[in-house]
Amino acid sequence: MKLLDEFKEFAMKGNVIDMAVGVIIGGAFGKIVSSLVSDIFMPLVGLAVGGVDFSGLFIQLGGDQKYDTIAKAQEAGVGTLNYGNFLQVTFDFLIVAICIFAFIKLINALKRKKEETPAAPAPAPEPTKEEILLTEIRDLLKNK
Repeated sequence: MKLLDEFKEFAMKGNVIDMAVGVIIGGAFGKIVSSLVSDIFMPLVGLAVGGVDFSGLFIQLGGDQKYDTIAKAQEAGVGTLNYGNFLQVTFDFLIVAICIFAFIKLINALKRKKEETPAAPAPAPEPTKEEILLTEIRDLLKNK
């Protein structure tokens, strides 16, 4: 029973829950970025370099007959080196990395602004016994 209690304590700590939320949001964010890359950026890049569809780029590894698509080559049992798909995934990674960098930079900037706001001024320190005594002496001398 003690092991179960320890696990509950661990699982309910704020850091574990925050991490779980981050993983879930990160997975959804990854899908959005993948769609952005494959549906928007890559067609534009392909158009810029002459209408090339990167996802279909491959090198055929063996076989006497040349195949037009990856699917046809793999259906025939011929090995393929799918470098177009690698380029696609690399672009996905770069865009995700840039987005995460920008997001963390924004969070750090907000934290700095929050830290820079001046705190309420500290109250003046209490006078020492010597200062109080000297003040009393001064006031007595003034009154004479």
